Amino acid sequence: MKKLTISCLMAAALFGGYASVGLAQAANAAESIPAVAVDRQTQVEDALVSIFENLTLRIRYDYIENLNDSRGFTAGRAGFTSGTDDLLQVVQEYTVRKPDNALAPYLPALRAVNGSDSTAGLGGFPEAWRASATDPQMIAAQDAVNDQLYRAPAHKLANKLGLVLPLSRAALYEAGIQHGYGNDPDSVKKIAERASAQAGGAPAAGVDERTWLLTFLQMRRADLLNPANTASAAEWQKSVGRADAMITLYHSGNVDLTQPITISVFGKTFQF
Repeated sequence: MKKLTISCLMAAALFGGYASVGLAQAANAAESIPAVAVDRQTQVEDALVSIFENLTLRIRYDYIENLNDSRGFTAGRAGFTSGTDDLLQVVQEYTVRKPDNALAPYLPALRAVNGSDSTAGLGGFPEAWRASATDPQMIAAQDAVNDQLYRAPAHKLANKLGLVLPLSRAALYEAGIQHGYGNDPDSVKKIAERASAQAGGAPAAGVDERTWLLTFLQMRRADLLNPANTASAAEWQKSVGRADAMITLYHSGNVDLTQPITISVFGKTFQF
């Protein structure tokens, strides 16, 4: 299972995986998405994740924080964590691309703490991560691991379910960043299974996709409020606003994502 992140370092990408934030510090302000050379679907997917993870439309490759949520350090565009293997994969990928980098010396410690909440041996790692975050090879490493672990599985699952609406596919990707694609009860795959059971099947079986999507969003909200992994409960319950924001987007009728999107969450408003 993945983790929760809504970065406390708001002032500092589109992304961050699982954090708590002082809601009083989140000003009611609008922010515009920067111009990027990507398709609309990718733009929306990345924007949603960045908003929910880091309260910004800018991809936070430099984000890193210990959220004390049983997953060690949470870092980067997708909230990669030292306790759930993906942060280790980023540093390994970065080291393949650039062997002599400031994070490579931490590989033994990252392997040792993988699967736990420990940060033993990682003194100085946050500073090294931030210093490395502007390196094009580090950015490329984060993008590559994100695509491998989250974007590609989201597309595969969406195709299996028969999802064609852009909002459906974006919702699956956004949820997968937080819930992961494993087989635990809190995974996006299991949430989708429960949605299909509730809706009478998946769109691939002829069920109306809008009906299925709303059911999925509601099931995801219920999981945030009462996750099977009790270690995630406190942080995930704080993040229920991201599910509420997705449900509000659904009710706006903009399921094709062709119209401008306004997202209000955790006391801040974003338009893109």
